[in-house]
Amino acid sequence: MQENKETPEQKRDRLRQQELKGNPTGNLNDVFNRANNGSLVDLVNSLGWKGTGILILVLILGTIIYSVFFR
Repeated sequence: MQENKETPEQKRDRLRQQELKGNPTGNLNDVFNRANNGSLVDLVNSLGWKGTGILILVLILGTIIYSVFFR
């Protein structure tokens, strides 16, 4: 027997997709806003924990460099 073990990320994504399929008109406003602004959850899920850490590090370094040279 083979057990189907899914990661927490896969479970969250599956539950989110089921919610969107089950209530498409209720989520219409959310879909429009997400298309305009993007979703931080989708960004973090696509990058993984290493990519998210690198993104945070780049933002912090950018802020430090900006404050040193432009103030």
